[in-house]
Parts: sequence; structure tokens; C-alpha cells
Amino acid sequence: MRKKVTKAIFPVAGLGTRFLPATKSVPKEIMTLVDRPLVQYAIDEARAAGIKEFIFVTSRGKGALEDYFDTAPQLEQELRRKGKDELLEILKNTNMDSGEIAYMRQHKPLGLGHAVWCARRLIANEPFAVILPDDVIAADKPCLAQMVEAFEETQGNIVAAMEVPEDQASSYGVLDIKEDMGSIVSTKGMVEKPPMGTAPSNLAVIGRYILTPTVLQKLNKKRTGAGGEIQLTDAIADAREDGEEVFGYRFKGQRFDCGSKAGFLQATVAFALARDELRDDLWGYLNDIVHSEKAAQ
Repeated sequence: MRKKVTKAIFPVAGLGTRFLPATKSVPKEIMTLVDRPLVQYAIDEARAAGIKEFIFVTSRGKGALEDYFDTAPQLEQELRRKGKDELLEILKNTNMDSGEIAYMRQHKPLGLGHAVWCARRLIANEPFAVILPDDVIAADKPCLAQMVEAFEETQGNIVAAMEVPEDQASSYGVLDIKEDMGSIVSTKGMVEKPPMGTAPSNLAVIGRYILTPTVLQKLNKKRTGAGGEIQLTDAIADAREDGEEVFGYRFKGQRFDCGSKAGFLQATVAFALARDELRDDLWGYLNDIVHSEKAAQ
């Protein structure tokens, strides 16, 4: 019987130190691209892929993240009184029904693998997705929806993958390719942050995964890897060593690394330009900057 993916883990326990001082009081995940928090893009992508249960692995100081998904009766009442139905509809999409969302605490920053392991009791014996909100992907069909279709075909572990320059491979988990079949790539293994010049390919893993319960069993070992952390990539590679299939999936879309300031700014511009009501003003501003720079040279 083919299993469906209906649960997703969102590891959001990080401190967001690259965005200090803003993240001293604001969780990085609710910093906004245009007018929506990073985490809202992740939730919308998960919903479009058929996810029904949302599991957030958090840490101390993330109360604002939890409040974001709660109802806001006073605000809703005020919008209703003023007849702002369009804003009410937007607000409704941010609410999560009781029982639809759960929060787990990661008490120590022991790595992505440890964060996923923290949610193990809510996953039980089902395939599940992992979404890193830092990776925002603009795509006609949401990335996770593409991956769910691939999982229905393969029923194996699937990681989103993209080609990166050789000098950047040491910043990623990298696939050791067995057979390249186009969108889907079968693998011999995975290497987390290989030293410069040793990467087995230029196909890097980014923040979308569909995994089997075997990966959680491997995480039970709490084996440390690169950086002294418990790496999710290592557990996936261990599952592969035990005979489970692991596939890379070349998704269709553009990925923005919103864990970096440059990536966050690039995403902000790209998503703003995709909005009809913002495009003309923003294009005009950007063109003025370019012309000013050229004139100054």
C-alpha cells in the first residue's frame, strides 16, 4: 500500500544570529518578505502539498511565532467593523485550527538531525516532510508538491537538490550520484559539508525533504558528524547503507537562501516584483539607482 505524506516538521529553533540585532526580540521565521513572514511561505507550500499536521521544533524565545498562528479576535472584529473583507480573508489564512499544529522544544542546539529527532513521537511510523523556512522557493508548482508527486512514484527518501558551483559545495550536504534520470537522481550516499575539492558531485541538498521512519531510527543513535552536530544528512546516508533508496530531486523553481542577509534581500526584491501593485514603483526605483550608479562612474 502506497503511503501518503500528511505530516511536516519545521525546525525553527535557531537563534538567527546573522540577523542581530533584529532577532534579539523577533524570531527570524516571522521576519517578512514584503508583507508575509518567512514561515507563512513555508506553511502555504506545505498546505499546497497536502500536509495536514504541522510540527514546529522551537526553542526559548519563540513565543511570537506561536502567537502568529493564533486567532486575533480584537483585530478581526475591527477589520469586520470597517468592512475590510479582503484583509480579513488574508488574516484567516494565517490561523491554524486546534490540533492542526504542535510545538516541540529543542532544549540544546545540537543540529538539524537532533531537531527532527525531537518530533519523533508525533511522526510514529509514517513518511514525513521536513521544511526549512530559511529556504524560500519561488515556483509555479510549490517545491514540496513536486516532491510529493515524486515520492508517490518512488516511495523512497527524497531530498530537494540543486546544482551549485564547486567552490560552494563545502557549505552543503552533497549527493553521491548512482544514476542520473533527469529530475530524479538515485544516490550511492550523501556527504555533509565535504572539504573543498572533495565533493562527489555538484548536486547539493537544500531545505526540503521527504523521509521514511527509518531515518528517525538512525537519529536515535545521536551520532555527531560535521561541526560536532547531529546531522540529518548522516541519518539519511545511514538509511541508504541499510538498503533504503535515497533520491535527489531537481525541483523546478528558484531558491533563495533567506538565512543570509543577501539572500533575504534578493528574495524581497523578487517577491515584490512578482506583485502587480508593487512592480512598477519598484522597477522605477531600481532603474533610478542603476542610472545613478552609471552616471557616477
